[in-house]
Amino acid sequence: MTDLSAFPITQKWPASQPDRLQLYSLPTPNGVKVSIMLEETGLPYEPHLVSFGSNDQLSPAFLSLNPNNKIPAILDPDGPGGKPLALFESGAILIYLAEKTGKLLPADPAARYETIQWLMFQMGGIGPMFGQLGFFHKFAGKDYEDKRPRDRYVAESKRLLAVLEQRMAGRDWIMGEDYTIADIATWPWVRNLVGFYGAGELVGFADFPNIARVLEAFVARPAVARGLEIPKQG
Repeated sequence: MTDLSAFPITQKWPASQPDRLQLYSLPTPNGVKVSIMLEETGLPYEPHLVSFGSNDQLSPAFLSLNPNNKIPAILDPDGPGGKPLALFESGAILIYLAEKTGKLLPADPAARYETIQWLMFQMGGIGPMFGQLGFFHKFAGKDYEDKRPRDRYVAESKRLLAVLEQRMAGRDWIMGEDYTIADIATWPWVRNLVGFYGAGELVGFADFPNIARVLEAFVARPAVARGLEIPKQG
């Protein structure tokens, strides 16, 4: 049996199945990227809930794996060369898992880089902008009298949605017929924007029918439905 005792994170979250990939996460848009990816690929894994309510992400155990104190993070006992690999940043994890399993990232070099391009579009644009909009619309930011910060993120979110809407015209998925890590990265954030954040009307979501169509197809995937609930919250 694999020994993961050298990793301090396993002291706080013991691995009952140490031969499996260990996932440390929470079902947020960034967190579910990895659980959905794992469900889609069928790679065996063991999920661990990192509770923000108790500041688990700030614990020394979690910081030993991710000094940036963000979820998700993984510990793969069977990393490159058969050695354990600890990894954080959801985009990096998606690329790693795609290459490890040979799934959801095109083998053709040009298509591979185009997929990574759209992954980075989500990482650098959609995630940060939608997240800021959520703060100013749903959370503490809604109490600010000055609405310019909110309006700035609303405008940028609309712009990003327009880019994505154009991309999805006549396409099943971001890369066309092939479902990839670019979709796994992007659609949880779109879902969160109109669902959890309740910002659909604010961004004029009705003006983006292609996005709505693909989002519906995304959430209908069985692996996505499972991944959106992992790790289970108490």
